[in-house]
Order: sequence, then C-alpha cells, then structure tokens
Amino acid sequence: MLNRIVLIGRLTRDPEMRYTPQGVPVASFSLAVDRPFTNQQGQRETDFIDCVAWRKLGETVGNHLTKGRLVAVEGRLQVRSYEAQDGSRRRAAEVVCDSVRFLDRPRDGQGAIDGSTDDTELPDDLPF
Repeated sequence: MLNRIVLIGRLTRDPEMRYTPQGVPVASFSLAVDRPFTNQQGQRETDFIDCVAWRKLGETVGNHLTKGRLVAVEGRLQVRSYEAQDGSRRRAAEVVCDSVRFLDRPRDGQGAIDGSTDDTELPDDLPF
C-alpha cells in the first residue's frame, strides 16, 4: 500500500499554531493548488487543501510561513471523523506533512529559506 501526497501551492492564510495538552506543537494551514487543466471557460480551477505539520516541522511552519508563500508539501492523506457541535458526524481530509519546502523568499527578507527538517539553507545566488 502507498499513501503519498506531493503538492506545490500558496498558503491561503497564516498558519494556525497550537499545542496539544502534552505540549506537542502543531501547525495547520491551507494550500491553494491550481489544477493542471482549464475548465470550459478556459480558466484554471483551484483546490484548497488543508495541511497539518507536527512537532519541529510544525514550529518551523508556524514561525516562518505567512499567507501567500509558495511551498512544496510532501506527506500522507489522512481522513478523520469527528462529531460537530450540532451532534452530526463529519469527515475531514488533510495532508499530514513529512516535509515542507519553502520555494520563495519571504517578502520582508527574514525567515528560513528551506523549511524541511534538515537545517540547510539555499545560497544567495539562486535565480529566485
């Protein structure tokens, strides 16, 4: 069996950072990902995909990413069920991130360049 997801898209909002009761950091964010084809009107449609990053990766995402940033996400699809406030059962699908790569530079010139779990940074002479 294989459950692998690779996405490239832009954050639709700043990541939401929180901690579990045990103190484990978790960052939730949503990616806008264009479909690779056009609709009947000649326009590309966009999917909005929920993502979650845990522990150190979650802290990195929460501390360095903002709305509009271009990222590559690799992980697995997880579908979970929960009970809504009105008592109905609902399902939610999200990507649980193993890796998040920052593909652009922050607009203010600060922050990490590479958001993966290793601590390498890209050289300044890259063309983007």
